[in-house]
Amino acid sequence: MSFRFAALAVAGLALASCQSGSKGTSQPAGKSAALRTMEQVAAAAHKCWIASKDPAFRPYQMANELNNFGGTPRFLLVPARHYGGKPLLVVQATGNSSRVDVFGPLMGEALGARISADITRWQGGNSSCAAAA
Repeated sequence: MSFRFAALAVAGLALASCQSGSKGTSQPAGKSAALRTMEQVAAAAHKCWIASKDPAFRPYQMANELNNFGGTPRFLLVPARHYGGKPLLVVQATGNSSRVDVFGPLMGEALGARISADITRWQGGNSSCAAAA
């Protein structure tokens, strides 16, 4: 009888440990601020630049590296016809920071100002594709 009681107690503790934790948080456990921010920015970039077939971004495709082993979640824009080519844009965040760094040859072109404005808006939580007037 004591074996049954011990087994029930262990099962109850295991179940309780699975359900413990803060219930009011919306942040996934184990994700750094950098990863959470980059997931938000990458989703908006894909929606607004790639999936929408925006003519300005048609020559490029997106390469997500959000879960890389280096701890630097990022995505790249590469030439659409040469996926393994040199990245033309790198958008990344590092460590436990939600600051996003953007660099690459596209930032020196006319499209750079738009990229910068879009990334800043998305990093701030606004996932719209166009800047507010």
